[in-house]
Amino acid sequence: MWPQSPQTEQLIANAKAGDHSAVNQLMDRHRNSLNHLVRMRLDKKVQNRVDVSDVVQDVLVEANRRLQRYLETPVMPFHLWLRQIAKDRIIDAHRRHRVSAKRSVDREQQLFAPRGHDQSSIQLASLLGDSKITPAAAALQKELAKKIENSISQLEEKDSEIIIMRHYEHLTNQEISKILNLSEPAASMRYLRAIRRLRELMQPEQLSQTELN
Repeated sequence: MWPQSPQTEQLIANAKAGDHSAVNQLMDRHRNSLNHLVRMRLDKKVQNRVDVSDVVQDVLVEANRRLQRYLETPVMPFHLWLRQIAKDRIIDAHRRHRVSAKRSVDREQQLFAPRGHDQSSIQLASLLGDSKITPAAAALQKELAKKIENSISQLEEKDSEIIIMRHYEHLTNQEISKILNLSEPAASMRYLRAIRRLRELMQPEQLSQTELN
């Protein structure tokens, strides 16, 4: 999902040396990934009120404002730093455009759920045990994707978040451990527990092999 690191590192080095064009390239290089992230994470009802591209632009403006401090002390890889700014802006958007009085802005599991990413959901379904999903089952794949996403939304926040990061944002275990401030073994164990809980939720609803063929 995020651009490859070597080119990013070179642009960061150039920006640190005072190359203003490198700053612009660095931001432009990550625009599509940010668009993907915001479109996935931002509530659809909020998207009816605020344009995804406006949120992305806010993220880039804020990143540009903070960039010098990041260059002096890069506490994490650039794309994870940018992701954190995006996450903050998404929360802000939900606060400004609250879609329901019942929605709590502090319950991030409600704000951060995969939406409309069928292929990632299908791949996750395969991991959960339906490894024989074929193109012939395309008519049922959207239904399966929706069931996966609904089950994720029923998980506790820590479980849903790590599954979304791994399977929808395509972050590595090492990257997730940095975001969650955990050791890599601890992040891996949390992920495995989350997958086990998701599998338990899915079992009553899993499509049988006969449904998929």
